[in-house]
Amino acid sequence: MPRAGMSTAAAAEAGDKMGSVWIDMAQNAGADSMSDWDFSPEETARLVAEDVLTQASCPFDAEISLTVTEDDEIREMNRDYRGIDAPTDVLSFPNLEYDIPGIFPEDAADSFDTADPETGRVLLGDIVINAVRVNEQAESYGHSRRREYAFLVAHSMYHLLGYDHMSPEEAAVMEEKQESTLQRLGITRDTD
Repeated sequence: MPRAGMSTAAAAEAGDKMGSVWIDMAQNAGADSMSDWDFSPEETARLVAEDVLTQASCPFDAEISLTVTEDDEIREMNRDYRGIDAPTDVLSFPNLEYDIPGIFPEDAADSFDTADPETGRVLLGDIVINAVRVNEQAESYGHSRRREYAFLVAHSMYHLLGYDHMSPEEAAVMEEKQESTLQRLGITRDTD
């Protein structure tokens, strides 16, 4: 993955070491929840993840676990991991600890806890998306299911890179990054 604004060849000439992204995807959602989806969830997730990691200058091959599920399963996870007994649209479980959001730990690729010893890929973390909420929120916001799904993937990817939205300042940074990713990919409210 070249840096933003650089071709792959230019990045190679500049000596940039950019990694690739692998997505390990599971679909636990019922057929009804995803029956109206006219896009590939895996391909959309890959496009979004690649853009986020390119913008962050990810220096290694990365792997993300992505599960698409429904209200009951995500509610259970939300209760177990966050103490909130309610369904939500997306959960993120980062595997790396960041001193500064988006600045990758230098030892991430060398650590047994964060790198897969068979592939060498750094395990960035897990994303869980609620297909029911994708549908509801897309309708509520008046945009496509693909746009809502891509937004949730981008949102979660930035969490996996150490960003948060606990303060207004943090939220503004994260919102700008999410929107920039979707704009670069052409997955906008009015075009998709």
